[in-house]
Amino acid sequence: MRHQLTGNAGLYHVARELSRRGWHVMPTVRNARGADLYAASDDESLVLPIQSKALSKRDPVPLGGDLDKLRSHWWVITINANNDRPTCFVMTLEEVRSAAHRGVSPTTGKVSFWLQPKSYARPEFEEAWDRLGEPSPAGGA
Repeated sequence: MRHQLTGNAGLYHVARELSRRGWHVMPTVRNARGADLYAASDDESLVLPIQSKALSKRDPVPLGGDLDKLRSHWWVITINANNDRPTCFVMTLEEVRSAAHRGVSPTTGKVSFWLQPKSYARPEFEEAWDRLGEPSPAGGA
C-alpha cells in the first residue's frame, strides 16, 4: 500500500510541475502498460508520453527483465516523493536504456535491469523540465 502511495505522490507531483509550465496533463489508467502521463500543448500539436517512477528515497529504479519492453520516450524519476521537497530527474528512454544496470538472481538465474542512482541523479537531468520543450507553438501565448 505504501508503495502505491509513493507512486501516486510522484505522479501527481510530476503532473503539477508540467501544469505549472503550461502543459495540459492527463494521467493514464494506473498499472497499464506504457505511459503514466500524457502532456499536451494547447493545440495538441505536441503530445509527450511520460513514464513516472517515484521513490521514497534515492534508490535504484527497477526496469524489469527486458529493456525492449520499455516504451515512453520521456521518463521522470522522482525521489523523496513523500516529502515536502521531491526532486525530479528528466531523462529520455534512450538515456534510461543506455544507463541500465543488468543483474542476475543467483537463486533463479532471472535477469533484471535497474537504473542506479549514480546514473539518474545527475546535474544534467535534475529538474531539467526544459528538455521537454515548450508546450506552446512558436508565437503562441
